[in-house]
Amino acid sequence: MKEQNPSCNHDHKDHAHSHDGSPDGAPSKSKRRQDHSHGHNHGGHGHSHGGHSHASARDGNRSGLLIALIITAGIMVLQFFGGLLTNSLALLSDSGHMLSDTSALALSLLAIWFAAKPASLKRTFGFHRFEILAALFNGVTLIAIAIFIIAEAWERFLNPPEVSSNPMIVIAVIGLLANIASAWFLMRKGDVKGNVNMKSAYLHVIGDALGSVGAIVAGILMSVFGWYQADPIISVVVSLLIVKSAWGMMKSTIHILMEGTPPSVDPETVRSDLQALAGVVDVHDLHIWTITSGIDSMTCHLKVDDNADNQDILQKALLLMKNDYEIEHCTIQIETSKLNHAKLGI
Repeated sequence: MKEQNPSCNHDHKDHAHSHDGSPDGAPSKSKRRQDHSHGHNHGGHGHSHGGHSHASARDGNRSGLLIALIITAGIMVLQFFGGLLTNSLALLSDSGHMLSDTSALALSLLAIWFAAKPASLKRTFGFHRFEILAALFNGVTLIAIAIFIIAEAWERFLNPPEVSSNPMIVIAVIGLLANIASAWFLMRKGDVKGNVNMKSAYLHVIGDALGSVGAIVAGILMSVFGWYQADPIISVVVSLLIVKSAWGMMKSTIHILMEGTPPSVDPETVRSDLQALAGVVDVHDLHIWTITSGIDSMTCHLKVDDNADNQDILQKALLLMKNDYEIEHCTIQIETSKLNHAKLGI
C-alpha cells in the first residue's frame, strides 16, 4: 500500500462538496442536527444549503432591517411628541425604547455590512463576529431601557399624573400597527430564527409592539375608570417581558463568544460517530463552535490504524459531518501510532 501522509489538514473545498450520500462505513442514521431551512455560504467558501446562499440571506436580512428601521424611526418621533402632549409615561417609555431600537436596527445593518467584508490574513474569519457583538449590545440596551422605565414608573405610581388617555390610545394603536408591519418585514425577508443579530433586532421590534399594547390597555383603563396608576403599572409589566426576552438572547450571544458548542449538536454523539468509522482508533481534541449564526466549525484529531487508508477515512469523516451534522467547515488531523502528539490540556 502506498504510504499516506499521517497528518492532514483538510481543505473543505476539495472534499466536502462532491458527495451527497452517507459516507461508506459511517453509521446509517437521520440527521443529528435540528432541521432548518435557511441556507448559507461560509464567508466566501461557496457552501450552500437548499439552494440559498448566505449572501442572498444577508441581502434579505438587510432589506428587512432597512424597512423596519424607517418605520421604527417614524413611529419613535410620533410617540415621543405624543407622550409629551398626553403626559403618558407608557408612550414616552415606548418612544425611548424605540430610540434604542432605531439605534439597534442601524447597528444590525452595520453588522451585516461588516460581515460581508472579506477575510484577511489578520482576520481569517472576516468580520462575522461583528453580528454577534451587535446582538449582545442590543440585548444590553434593551435591559438598560427597561431598568430606566421601571425606575420612572415607581415615581409615577406614587404620584400618578393625569394623562390624556384618548389621544394616547390613538397614538398607541398607530405605533402597534407600525410595529406589526416592522416585525412582518423582518420575518418575511430575514432569518429571525437562525441569525442572532436578526433575532435581537426582531426582539426590539416585538418589545415595541408590547409597549404599544401596554399603552393601549393603560389608556383604556384610564379613560373608563380614571385609574392613572395603570400607566406606570403597564409600563413595568412590559419592561419585565422585554428583560426576559433580552436575557435569553444575551445568553445565546455569550455562548457563541465563549466558543460554546452549538445547541443543535451533541459533541459526545459526534465523537462516537467518528470513532465508529472503520479504521479509527481514537478521537481526541474535538472542538465544535459557532463563528456566527449559520456558520459552525469543527476540528479534531483522528488516531487510525497504521495500515488504514488515511484519505479514505478522512473523506468518510468529512461526509459524516456534512450529511449528519450540516457542518462543512472541518479541519481533521489524521494520526497513526508513529506520531506522538500531546492532547490539548483543556
